Amino acid sequence: MKTKITLLAFLCLVQLTFSQVVINELDCDTPGVDTLEFLELKSDVPNFSLNGYVVVFFNGSSSGMDSSYLTIDLDGYTTDVNGLLVIGSSSLIPFPQLLIPESVIQNGADAVAIYQGNDFDFPGGTVAFSGTDPSTGATLIDALAYDTSDSDDTVLMGLLGLSQQINEGSGNNTNSIQRFVDINDNVTYTSTTPTPRQLNDGSGIIFNGVSVSVAQTQYNEDDTFDIIFTTDTNVASDLNFNISLNNGTFDDTDFTGNTSLTIPSGQNTTSTTISLVDDNDDEGDEVLIISMIDLVEPIIPNNGSIQVRVVDNDFTMASYGVPTAPTYGMVSSTQPTGYYDSLDGFADAQLKQALQDIIAEEGVVRAQTYTDVIDILKEADQNPANSNQVWLLYTEEGRAKLDFQTSSDNNGKWNREHTFPRSRGGFNSIDADDIADERNIFWNTTADSLRHGNSDAHALRAADGSENSSRGNQHYGQYVGPSGNSGSFYGDVARSVLYMEIRYNGLQVVDGFPDTPGQLGDLAVLLDWHRNDPPDDFEMNRNNVVYNWQFNRNPFIDQPDLVEYIWGNMVGQTWDQQLSVEEHNLLNIQVYPNPTSNRVYIKGIKNKTKVEVFSVDGRQIKTIGLLEDTFIDFNLPNGIYMLNISSENEFIVKKLVVK
Repeated sequence: MKTKITLLAFLCLVQLTFSQVVINELDCDTPGVDTLEFLELKSDVPNFSLNGYVVVFFNGSSSGMDSSYLTIDLDGYTTDVNGLLVIGSSSLIPFPQLLIPESVIQNGADAVAIYQGNDFDFPGGTVAFSGTDPSTGATLIDALAYDTSDSDDTVLMGLLGLSQQINEGSGNNTNSIQRFVDINDNVTYTSTTPTPRQLNDGSGIIFNGVSVSVAQTQYNEDDTFDIIFTTDTNVASDLNFNISLNNGTFDDTDFTGNTSLTIPSGQNTTSTTISLVDDNDDEGDEVLIISMIDLVEPIIPNNGSIQVRVVDNDFTMASYGVPTAPTYGMVSSTQPTGYYDSLDGFADAQLKQALQDIIAEEGVVRAQTYTDVIDILKEADQNPANSNQVWLLYTEEGRAKLDFQTSSDNNGKWNREHTFPRSRGGFNSIDADDIADERNIFWNTTADSLRHGNSDAHALRAADGSENSSRGNQHYGQYVGPSGNSGSFYGDVARSVLYMEIRYNGLQVVDGFPDTPGQLGDLAVLLDWHRNDPPDDFEMNRNNVVYNWQFNRNPFIDQPDLVEYIWGNMVGQTWDQQLSVEEHNLLNIQVYPNPTSNRVYIKGIKNKTKVEVFSVDGRQIKTIGLLEDTFIDFNLPNGIYMLNISSENEFIVKKLVVK
């Protein structure tokens, strides 16, 4: 028995010594969005276990400092019958054995290396090294320094013990870098046409790939569709295989159809018809994934993990309106009793401090991760007209919750918009922000925890990815939203960024368009937006949702008059919560949006009220009687008008702009 163990150990040592794994091919840059980039590894022997190996990518830029930015654990993976393993995104053909997101491989000057070791030996920012790291035991096996017509990074090359840096070609090239070994074991690299899952010299087993196709990428419950499977060449014998459509909550109960298929000998195609079940459950939109689960080499998938969205027709609608057709008073604040009582009797700086003491109270208020914010927004920004969607801030429309942006392609996607831009606020993500650990795991936070502004959901909104990019870090007033929108987000944005000034030390909303770190403008514009677009039910609901996660509220949604006492026309006066709600009933009447194209909302009516409309030359145009908060469709030509609003011997005059 002892002899057998010794022999087994010897055989393992021989395999470790003589079975080398090298970087065989790299495509770091492809035309357009980098969806087809990949890395190919090659072992000396076929079907070689890669347990104990890791791939590490190093950033050679000045900011990257020749340190790691991506580490891939190879445990559980094996090279194929040609000794190859391809690492790439689901867009690559043939389908990679190891999947990574699109556009994560940097173009250079950078490097990639294979080490024997563990992925946790290479936390983000690990400086490249050759040989063996004495602290972890990780050992360099092979490395490649590369670029896309960039200058050589001699420091990175030296760290990895390399004497050359290989150029793949200029930006958006169609090449890959391929490794060749001549009869004298000399290694050279050539930039040429990519050949993923093929040996670079054209030898080896030629695979027959199976391609999956569907007519559409989205269907409704109760729809029927075909899935077609086609091989590159006719099969020599019957090809029997099974498929799976299951993914998350989508399972065998959600469809009917044959999932055991055959491509007959001498042919190259087959298909199956899938019928989606129309149930009565509000499961939300789902995604089925078409996977071929038991192909055997030399039959391999050309594509895989084909996603098809199944739109749930059982979505729910809220009782309150969307921001472009707002409602008021239907959603009540969930603030605890006495939440704002400690503000009474204060003014100016003391009022601001008392307010900060509430919304930044250490030991009570919680900070979540930036990834948690995705789940918060799916709940807080849920479209009142469709529970399967979020409502987008600037473009004023619903979008499927499933369309969250996960790659560099933001077309048709939504993402997290910081109403107070990160670049102006001075807060950014850390590694722990990449973890979604749900609401009951959180950071302690204070008014000085400015970094937590990065994930404060009161100042983050779901937004169209392209529009978010267009907005950039412009000040409000410079940025007013897409052309032709109704401005339903104006007040929401104003109250959001004003909250940030109070919540975090180091932030300030000021007049104009400053370049000073920590400052955002324009205060005058934002005050106007706040006054003309008061909090509606949508905004109150999101305030309640965020409170459930963060244990603090946006006070300017609960108590909008506070804005006037801190920045507006009541500065210097003492705040009294009861008086702020009950006094000056008529003077608190609000008219919005203003400017408008037609419809305006009248809010704050307590008694029978008369609204008289005058042109700028003093001509009375119409008179309207109101008994409660409502809207009016004025149907007026473009211009400036005066609204004389009167009730019980009190009156106010409002200027209205129609455009």
